[in-house]
Amino acid sequence: MSMDFTDQRLSYEKGELDQQSVPESPFELLKSWMNEAIEVQVQEPYAMSLATCGADNKPSVRIVLMREITDKGIVFYTNYESAKGQDIAENPNAEALFFWHKLERQIRISGSIAKIDADKSATYFQKRPHDSQVGAWVSQPQSGEVASREVMEQTFEQLQTDYPEGTAVPTPEFWGGYEITIEKIEFWQGRANRMHDRIVYIRENSESWSTKRFLP
Repeated sequence: MSMDFTDQRLSYEKGELDQQSVPESPFELLKSWMNEAIEVQVQEPYAMSLATCGADNKPSVRIVLMREITDKGIVFYTNYESAKGQDIAENPNAEALFFWHKLERQIRISGSIAKIDADKSATYFQKRPHDSQVGAWVSQPQSGEVASREVMEQTFEQLQTDYPEGTAVPTPEFWGGYEITIEKIEFWQGRANRMHDRIVYIRENSESWSTKRFLP
């Protein structure tokens, strides 16, 4: 049975985005929008869709959590041996997308990905809740097939015995952070009549950006 959504639509009327008033650096606007999303209590506003494409030329997308905005991009953490990790090893170009319906906004980021320093990854790993640290060891190899839920739970219980609460869980060598160096970033503000605002920053060099307005 098919499903028809052609009569389902909303008019976006919560804001506007003026090219003449945006800051010179997209990082200022990225941080400002992120703070606004936090203030209005968007649930996990740092959750983003991450799209990668490996040597097979087949795109793949999933939700990951941004954990830092740096002076050149954004950072997230994952299993290096996961499907996304394999894609990145074969093709270091990716896109990330934030969508906040509550604000009728989205941010689209394009850039290249590289692993961050291992010490920085270890520092973040040790900040995670104990059970999340243990869970990282269970998910090896991430995206690999497992016989059953019970197998996962048995492995988790064994690791909790090996590393009880209050003891240090070693940082896996197969786990760590990636940084997306932003080369292009689009800020999209929904507007009435589908006349949406789209302001795009394109990196010119290490310190300067150009801005353009795109048609909706």
